[in-house]
Amino acid sequence: MRSIRQLVLRFAKENPNWGYRRIHGELAMLGIKIAASTVWEILRAAGIDPAPQRSTTTWADFLHAQADALLACDFFETVTLTGTRLHVLAVIEHASRRIRVLGATAHPTAAWVTQATRNLVIDLEDAGHHARFLIRDRDGKYPQLFDAILADTGIKVVLTGIRMPRMNAIMERWVRTCRRELLDRTLIWNPHHLLRALREFEDHYNNHRPHRALGQASPLRSHPEPVTNPGQIAHLNIRRRDRLSGMLHEYHHAA
Repeated sequence: MRSIRQLVLRFAKENPNWGYRRIHGELAMLGIKIAASTVWEILRAAGIDPAPQRSTTTWADFLHAQADALLACDFFETVTLTGTRLHVLAVIEHASRRIRVLGATAHPTAAWVTQATRNLVIDLEDAGHHARFLIRDRDGKYPQLFDAILADTGIKVVLTGIRMPRMNAIMERWVRTCRRELLDRTLIWNPHHLLRALREFEDHYNNHRPHRALGQASPLRSHPEPVTNPGQIAHLNIRRRDRLSGMLHEYHHAA
């Protein structure tokens, strides 16, 4: 029957790891009696390999399935007016896109990174965020204690492949955003100045800046009620708030 064929193909599409026998079993659980060989023929006729090994879990599947419990982190660099190279460590939540700047330093020693990791764990606990995985690259700045501290809290570190930044694409995208909207437009004097600017940008990013992945909401701020009053729409009174000496603009309705 056409409806059974459509259901078989739906199962195959929604569950790429299922072979014809797994699909046959799911149909049986629904009280739909059909021979396993018929499932095989339906899949083959649709150009789908009926064998279980036809598909494996992809990296994209993993990211999608674990988004609510997934963090990612990265180091990136910037240079002060005096030529001092500063290293920034930041972490992002995949599902909410919330960013946390853990710190900035000219000397990312093992002790510094370890303390930043402990601070992250405390912040996650205070926020009630239950992460299970953290994606990072193989940068030598991460000491063994970095992974150990996270493991003690139930967070498994997942390493990206060598020279495969796309495996950490969400974090890499935030770094590009930070460079484009902040660092490339700011003259950094020293680590204190950099950290103050990053904290301001972090607050802007989490509480105001819209994100396409969130339906144009912000990580920590949902959409307000839509403006439907014709009179208010006809006489919009929008005020601008400048941040970082006017580098960032935020708009809101006048009180």
